[in-house]
Amino acid sequence: MLDFVDFDEKYLIRPADSNPVLRKTVQEIVEDVKKRGDAALYDYASRFDGGIDSLFVSSDEIEASVSQVSDELKAAIDNAMANIRKFHEAEMPEGEVVETAEGVVCSRRIVSIERCGLYVPGGTAPLVSTVLMLAVPASIAGCREIILSTPAKNNKVDPAILYAARQAGVTRILKSGGAQAIAAMAYGTESVPRCFKLFGPGNSFVAEAKKIVSADVAIDMVAGPSEVMVVIDGTSDPEYAASDLLSQAEHGKDSQSMLVIRAESREEAEAIYDKVREAVDNELSIIGRHEYMLPSLSHSYAFPVYSDEEAVRIINSYAPEHLIINTENPDAVLDGVENAGSIFLGPYSPESAGDYASGTNHTLPTSGWAVSSSGVSVDSFIKKITVQRLTKKGLENISGSVLRLSEAEGLRAHGYAVEVRLK
Repeated sequence: MLDFVDFDEKYLIRPADSNPVLRKTVQEIVEDVKKRGDAALYDYASRFDGGIDSLFVSSDEIEASVSQVSDELKAAIDNAMANIRKFHEAEMPEGEVVETAEGVVCSRRIVSIERCGLYVPGGTAPLVSTVLMLAVPASIAGCREIILSTPAKNNKVDPAILYAARQAGVTRILKSGGAQAIAAMAYGTESVPRCFKLFGPGNSFVAEAKKIVSADVAIDMVAGPSEVMVVIDGTSDPEYAASDLLSQAEHGKDSQSMLVIRAESREEAEAIYDKVREAVDNELSIIGRHEYMLPSLSHSYAFPVYSDEEAVRIINSYAPEHLIINTENPDAVLDGVENAGSIFLGPYSPESAGDYASGTNHTLPTSGWAVSSSGVSVDSFIKKITVQRLTKKGLENISGSVLRLSEAEGLRAHGYAVEVRLK
């Protein structure tokens, strides 16, 4: 459990990677939903979630959720949403207008994706925060239809999810989870409209389904199973480190919690590791949820490193979804980080702050996709359409370049489209 090992690339493999059985199973589910539509969704809900009597949550159920959520939880949801909205409103871009040559004006129009599909996990826990992380930026971007899909246990969606969806501007809520929900939003059914882009984290089945349907519909990224990398040194509080490792391990059995120990010697690294392991054991006895944490920790590792550069090399090789740098000088490590979904600096920046209420988004690239992907933002829900307006003089100014380049490429009609206008 959280074995202390010298770094090797083999330890960076995610537990859900390269699983042909998983892919075959998910592919069959996706094809079944494509073929049978609504009927398949009802069947999977019966098999996995106790059954449903309708595919969508009614407006009465949504309104009833208001009285079923405590005032304290509603206040927490509203406060978190305000912080998330404040941060994401600042992301909204303005279209550029540039005169690239005299008489040639180029610009970009910012338009929202018309219909988006949001996936909110609800298997091991109802992720109310994910509703806010997805629906708030979608709403800010101006998406006209926001379809949210989440599992309904025995025909009921958690009231807190319904309340958060209502507050954040969700249009409709589909009572479906897992790979079948991803397939329904990707391809549409008799009742579920086809969405133009899919968003949201999930377990290995959801992540695999998103990979499969990405051949036919846009997705935000591969988001799940969840993971964290925690970087500490001799000045770090071992209880803080243990809590950060466990807060990620409790997401699911295929989550991963990695520890990087910055030390001057192996003996010092082992001493720090022993303190963290002791704190992990103590906190496990307090928190519970062992059915998720213990499997996660069984494929998680602690790596000793003896320089900031070595720590950075491991970070960038793993490309963690969440990166916590809790060392004496976290900025010294931060300066070299290129691959991470979201970064948390110092002793008072736990990953859970970003998961819930700091304002940044918690839907982040996993499985090493942080090497090329960013977390969800308002940008994820918009398109940028280029526009150009040329006067006759402007066309004359760039005609030479257009004619020579079209001639070089052997595309005569391209050049003629300019010549005919300048006669």
